[in-house]
Amino acid sequence: AARTVKAIADPYRLPTTAGDWITGQAVGPAGLRRFRLFRPPGVRSSERLPLLVMLHGCGQSAAMFARSTRMDRVAAKERFLVMFPEQDLAANPQGCWNWYDTRNRRADAEAATLMAAIDQACLLYPVDPDAVAVAGLSAGAGMAALLATSYPQRFVAVAMQAGVAPGGAHSAAGALAAMRGRSLPPTEVLRAERPPLLVIHGSHDHVVSPQNAHAAAAQWGAALGASPAEARRVQRGARHAQTLTDFRAGRRLCARLCIVDGLGHAWSGGSAGERFSDPKGPDASAMVWRFVKERLGAVRQ
Repeated sequence: AARTVKAIADPYRLPTTAGDWITGQAVGPAGLRRFRLFRPPGVRSSERLPLLVMLHGCGQSAAMFARSTRMDRVAAKERFLVMFPEQDLAANPQGCWNWYDTRNRRADAEAATLMAAIDQACLLYPVDPDAVAVAGLSAGAGMAALLATSYPQRFVAVAMQAGVAPGGAHSAAGALAAMRGRSLPPTEVLRAERPPLLVIHGSHDHVVSPQNAHAAAAQWGAALGASPAEARRVQRGARHAQTLTDFRAGRRLCARLCIVDGLGHAWSGGSAGERFSDPKGPDASAMVWRFVKERLGAVRQ
């Protein structure tokens, strides 16, 4: 199960990886949202690097999510930029992204505000606007899916960890039912443009039912005309084993479902001592970047 810590000494302490942490803010239909942007060392202004947007879960700040995922270390090694937007506590007291609140359009307003932050990063920093991906945990996963389905042409890939399947809820009450697996969206949907999806979910997640992971992958595959391949089991060292299922349309990978044995509601392979972080799981940060990098390679061929 995931190791969680009830109290964090400093929710705003950032990792100390070599590189620059830039504090920014963007204004959109949902108001102002702050973000932290990590830039690897030695980046030239003439370069154009990929951007990975990382959306935290409930009960986390941008800095806490950065410490948990250590995505800045991956970015420093692989040379890409990482943005960690932060939900305003005035918009949600638990710090959750309001991904479910589509009836009164609050979810769409937050999504548009996050797009404003991405546009700002593309304008001010050495970002390749055609190489942007988004990933999230829990409520952040729900918002990542909303961004990818609302603005599919803007993202090369999307990753959801421990999130509710797209379209699973349209209100706070509906979100609770979906999290428990009692209100899953239909997996058969109309064909639609969507970027490739990576879904990671723990088999022992008692906050968001793993049924959501299966529903999300199946729905994504249906939207892109993909069929599931035979599941395969992978074990790396002493980390939790995982079961992988690919959804392909011809040779194109449209979605990948990863169910991690024994993982609870946490970032797989995350730093010990952080909230919603399980160091015993396979390294989700490496998995996410590998998935994004492969999609970038396919786009550029």
